[in-house]
Amino acid sequence: MAVPLVVAVFIALGIGVLIGIEREWSDPGNLFAGSRTLPLIAGFGALVQAFFPSLLPIAVVFVAGLVVVAYVAKVMTTGDIGMTTAVATMLTFVYGAMATHSDTGLRLAVVFGTVTMALLAEKRPIHEFVARLNEAEMRASLKFLVVALVVFPLLPPERIAFLGGLRLQFVWLMVVFVSGISLTGYVFATLVGNEVGFEVTGVLGGLVSSTATAVSMAGNARRDPSLTGLCGVATVIASLTMFPRILLEVLVVNPSLFVPVLPPVVGMVVVGVVVSRVVYSGVSEDVPLEADVENRFRLWPALFFGLFFAVVLVATTTVSAEFGATGVYSVAIVSGLVDVNAITISLSNLARGGTISTATATSGIVLAASVNTAVKIGIVWLFGTQRLGRSVVVSLGAVTAVGIGFVALS
Repeated sequence: MAVPLVVAVFIALGIGVLIGIEREWSDPGNLFAGSRTLPLIAGFGALVQAFFPSLLPIAVVFVAGLVVVAYVAKVMTTGDIGMTTAVATMLTFVYGAMATHSDTGLRLAVVFGTVTMALLAEKRPIHEFVARLNEAEMRASLKFLVVALVVFPLLPPERIAFLGGLRLQFVWLMVVFVSGISLTGYVFATLVGNEVGFEVTGVLGGLVSSTATAVSMAGNARRDPSLTGLCGVATVIASLTMFPRILLEVLVVNPSLFVPVLPPVVGMVVVGVVVSRVVYSGVSEDVPLEADVENRFRLWPALFFGLFFAVVLVATTTVSAEFGATGVYSVAIVSGLVDVNAITISLSNLARGGTISTATATSGIVLAASVNTAVKIGIVWLFGTQRLGRSVVVSLGAVTAVGIGFVALS
């Protein structure tokens, strides 16, 4: 280890102290391990791993035996069957052993020790969080998560020739990644409630689905014309939230493409913010708005996205070989009419592999985002009111114009 052994041991003791103090604060009258016992447990694990590693399994059994005896005594005397402290005690021993195992083990012990303390300390907020989640939606999400974890290792990592060179494992990984972003927005939307201010509605709706948010806001404006200004702002914010998603996807799939994509994307967002502040300068009342967005971290929406993503990936690979940048832009336009995530990941992946140039990938992503932004304008005109359409077309039209102008000048 690069870290001196004595330092690693003291770090292990520190982890034990932090977890022990939290346990004692959380339940001072009903503990069998607190601010004194847990540091000793962590130190025991650290010293055994450092000097007697062959005896570590015996030490684990010994500590587990102590925990079982203490837990049974607690249940018999208090009737409390909670196992949190028992589990925390075993984890503390493991973290102590990790701290003196290796440099990697030490870093992981610090990280997981901190996470453990945070989870223990946030008991009430975590329980409130779980209570506010929709049971049916979360069950659907968990089912998809199980399927995702089971399916991923079964898919072949190599390219499949008769499927256009697709790597099914990569496709499925991107499905889980994009669905996870939507799940994050959905969970936050659930936590803040069904009806929130228009700015929060726009951001959270954009994380889940900016298109679905545009449809929802158009419906709100049609039902109550007095909400037109608020719905317009929420629609614009949701549409602009799409751009940070694009940057995140590019950063994950192809970090080298992030810097070229950043200027046009930031430029589109800045123009959208500036123009919308002028257009909606008179909108100040922050009344509750309801955004009808659904959890996309489910099996069928994920499978649909996976199929669409696979088609886009094959199409961009094929047309780029046949028609070059012109073919890529054609696919970007068609894909942008439906979904910008698929084409963003596809072009990022192709640029990483050298199939297309960085400039072509950047322009294709910006073009798809511009088309998708224009689709939001069409949605509010189709499902909303003319007044809402006129306000949105100015803000999102400016965003679209900046994107198309960038592509034209590239």
